[in-house]
Amino acid sequence: MILVPTRELKGNLSQSDEAYSRIRSMIVSLELEPGSLINEAELMANLGFGRTPIREALRTLASEKLVDVYPRRGMFVASVDVQNLSSISEVRAVLEIKAASLAAQRSTPEDREVTVELIAEIDAIKGDPNMKKLIQLDQRIHRHIYHCTHNSFLESTLEQYYGHALRIWFLALDRVEDLSEAVIEHRALLIAIRDNDAKGAAKAMQDHVEGFEGSIRRNL
Repeated sequence: MILVPTRELKGNLSQSDEAYSRIRSMIVSLELEPGSLINEAELMANLGFGRTPIREALRTLASEKLVDVYPRRGMFVASVDVQNLSSISEVRAVLEIKAASLAAQRSTPEDREVTVELIAEIDAIKGDPNMKKLIQLDQRIHRHIYHCTHNSFLESTLEQYYGHALRIWFLALDRVEDLSEAVIEHRALLIAIRDNDAKGAAKAMQDHVEGFEGSIRRNL
């Protein structure tokens, strides 16, 4: 399973929050197949949670449009519709560009240390074929940028839309020739954030979001 972490699993996280993170990872990575019936008993057995945390997690995922609820039929993993790509990209083009600009303006010294570490990781992955490592790095980069806005409302909203975009990306993974190039694109963005270059960060994020949409369309 390729983990797709959302909320940090540390501290005194509730069981429902942890169940949410783990089930969301399974949905976003397509381990739980789009359109499939969700079996609560299986999730309870596989994840080691009781019925209440599982149901609370599923309710949250339904509110994020990752789970579909049909009365008398049950809960199903939401389908992945490539036709939604344009709509998702429209939202990301607005919110992610703003987030990049804010991240460049609001990054703390501690944030910048993480930014520098991520740049170093990008410099070390050229030609790396390890898909799992590349996807996890991409997620950590985006989550770091969202965090650097220091706006919890914007951070949580972006995380939801990024999850939907990532599901579409997983559909195209077996057709992407060089996944590392897609991750390396983030280098210019992180450098702009490191240097407090708000305009440069916004432009780099715009290029990335538009490039992502174009890449997915070419491969699907």
